[in-house]
Amino acid sequence: MAAALQANIRPINVPCVFRSVAKRSCKTGRVLCAAASPAKRYNITLLPGDGIGPEVISVAKNVLHQAGSLEGIEFSFREMPMGGAALDLVGVPLPEETLSAAKQSDAVLLGAIGGYKWDKNEKNLKPETGLLQLRAGLKVFANLRPATVLPQLVDASTLKKEVAEGVDLMVVRELTGGIYFGKPRGINTNENGEEVGFNTEVYAAHEIDRIARVAFETARKRHGKLCSVDKANVLEASMLWRKRVTTIASEYPDVELSHMYVDNASMQLIRDPKQFDTIVTNNIFGDILSDEASMITGSIGMLPSASLGESGPGLFEPIHGSAPDIAGQDKANPLATILSAAMLLKYGLGEEKAAKRIENAVLDALNKGLRTGDIYSAGTKLVGCKEMGEEVLKSVDSQVPTSV
Repeated sequence: MAAALQANIRPINVPCVFRSVAKRSCKTGRVLCAAASPAKRYNITLLPGDGIGPEVISVAKNVLHQAGSLEGIEFSFREMPMGGAALDLVGVPLPEETLSAAKQSDAVLLGAIGGYKWDKNEKNLKPETGLLQLRAGLKVFANLRPATVLPQLVDASTLKKEVAEGVDLMVVRELTGGIYFGKPRGINTNENGEEVGFNTEVYAAHEIDRIARVAFETARKRHGKLCSVDKANVLEASMLWRKRVTTIASEYPDVELSHMYVDNASMQLIRDPKQFDTIVTNNIFGDILSDEASMITGSIGMLPSASLGESGPGLFEPIHGSAPDIAGQDKANPLATILSAAMLLKYGLGEEKAAKRIENAVLDALNKGLRTGDIYSAGTKLVGCKEMGEEVLKSVDSQVPTSV
């Protein structure tokens, strides 16, 4: 296995540039005209995965490299197999070497996993199992999924303009507990000889408390409103959820807390999405609601995400799937992955200036009227994954470097 993995590892080293002191500094390097002091150095693990994953990761890596070089940041990228690609290579969806590399890095950027080819595999040999194992291995319990309707794309939303315009919300999803990880689980046969599938929705108080604090802190930095979504009228796990979130609220008197049942929340997201600022919810509800919120923006191909833990590297990925039907056809939208790279800089490394540079470059490309197929509308220019990436790169490069 190690030999097979080694053949698939592609280290990429970027020249060291001097700028300002950070967590890590390099002792030698060359100087760019905009640089003045020692560069910051970070190790990034890239997990291209399956389907369109390698295409969007390739674009995002170039953008990350360019934005970093202009802000005095050096990246060392290490590409590792995961998902279906790892299954084909070594027979497991998350090789030990991949998880080890991810743990040793400063941040992890993931493309997408899964595809029709592996749909009939046993559960332990599905690409999605590797993703759950990765989240658990990195202990990234807090998933941040922003859903913002950009002015340039308001017409791409399937909702009426007056409903979609101005939507800017954040879903904070608990990521390593709940029904996706709870035990007992399985498929057995009951006393009548009938097959029975079962899963367990379970949360301990400390799991709820820690995600609640992340959500309150997030809301505090936004507009001070937090809506906790549960099913406390039916589920005991949700009853405890509501009790603990209410208790934690006493630590954040400046944040306005409300509660909503998940069925109502799913309706309200479509009826009046602007009523929401920050939403906190459990693993399965967050999975569903964040995908619903993504379509308010016009396309799931626009939404990034950040998965964070109490320590160690964060995991950053677009929320779209591997889209095997368009893989290799240069049709994928790379913007969600590019924006995930911006979240990596902002939330994972604390490099907000470089993150802003990428965010501005995405807006600039959209302002130029460039659109991939999923966000295309009459009067705009239809481009592929590579061309969209090239235009974002140009926009990153054209911005005036931030002064120290």
